[in-house]
Amino acid sequence: MASTALVGTDRRPYDGDLLARAAVEVARRRAGRPLGQAPQQQPAPAEERPAVGRRAAGRLMRIMGGEQERLLGEWLAAAAATGRRVPPYALPELLERGRRDRSIRVHLGVLAGRRGRWLAGLNPAWAYLLEEPTGQTWELGSAADRRAHLRRVRAADPARARRLLESTWGSETPDDRAEFAEVLADGLSMDDEPFLEQALDDRRREVRQTAANLLTRLPGSRLSRRMAERARACVTIAGEVITVEAPELCDKAMERDGVRAKPPRGIGERAWWLQQIIARAPLASWGHPPARLLRMKILDWDAEVKAAWVRAAVLQKDPEWARAMFGRDPIADLLECLPPDEQQELAADFVKKHDLDSQLIMVLGGVSSHWREGLATAVLRKIVKVATTQPWNLGELVKLAGEHIDPALFPLAESYSPVESIQRVAALLRFRADMYDELSASERSEETMERPAKEGA
Repeated sequence: MASTALVGTDRRPYDGDLLARAAVEVARRRAGRPLGQAPQQQPAPAEERPAVGRRAAGRLMRIMGGEQERLLGEWLAAAAATGRRVPPYALPELLERGRRDRSIRVHLGVLAGRRGRWLAGLNPAWAYLLEEPTGQTWELGSAADRRAHLRRVRAADPARARRLLESTWGSETPDDRAEFAEVLADGLSMDDEPFLEQALDDRRREVRQTAANLLTRLPGSRLSRRMAERARACVTIAGEVITVEAPELCDKAMERDGVRAKPPRGIGERAWWLQQIIARAPLASWGHPPARLLRMKILDWDAEVKAAWVRAAVLQKDPEWARAMFGRDPIADLLECLPPDEQQELAADFVKKHDLDSQLIMVLGGVSSHWREGLATAVLRKIVKVATTQPWNLGELVKLAGEHIDPALFPLAESYSPVESIQRVAALLRFRADMYDELSASERSEETMERPAKEGA
């Protein structure tokens, strides 16, 4: 049969159906081979946390299916806050999304449960999940678990958290040191200054930068004093005039204190060094309130000095300076230095006075959720106004309003105006309100189930 197949039936006739016989032969040979040995696979472990309720899970699947897809991160954050997990059938799609979108991974360590980690161990593309927090302790957990544990300790007892970090600092990896140092931002005080001063000599640039940024927030730190001396050498205030002479070089001592020698593209070296020095000098060292300084005449380097003051307000989280600089240059980062109520007041005032453009969108994007009635009403009013003149320009503002206004205000939006774009906001707010209700119902259901059991005991 083999020779006939090679030379053809014209040259070597074959008695019977050659193709059928060949198919039978192939099947026979395959059937005669021993089966391969599949690796022994342990079943998924039992779950420790309850799953979210059926309606909440259904909404998750709708979101992942394309309905209000931008709300996925908010759903995951709200669900993770309940301490529950997603149902098993949602895991493959959710883990695949986490592979592509890093921003949602922080919640998956809790939501994926033990089955999710089991799946991550089977698929290398999902192995990222194994690095996310699970709730383990400092000694036993992964790097993410240890960061989460350190944050909890820091919130309760800042000194204990610092001592815990000091006890293992020398044995931590460079990546972990960079991550752990950022945790000290919460509860920061002069008690942390000696540890952070030592961290300025770390081999890892990210560790040094984090330490320098934190020390900049401590006006009494040695770094702040050194930066104040450098700023005084560059800037002179006489009457209502500010004279500036940018530094001629960036030495090793400046680099140790967080001044980066190489400027970004498009900015000169001296301007770059000047901005960094002023940004890290204590704002109180200027001796005048920001409103007065902004009225003074700066003979040279005006733009660089004012940009540095913006950076200083953000780095040092100074509300007075952030408020003053926002009035001059409304940058969203400045809002983070202010309490949520004041953020919303400033943003509402900005919305009332400013036309709809990319700057207004960026400012609103910097305001913490959930927007309360004052800012919500200002934004709704802006939408109605623009809907009559530039309805094609409303897409991003409508989405921001629907995603950031307090969802409990959906009746306000529904009754505010029949304008189609307002009703789209109202529909999105109602969607979010239902989303939170479903997740809360999951918790209430669990409490109801536990109560009779305890009473019976």
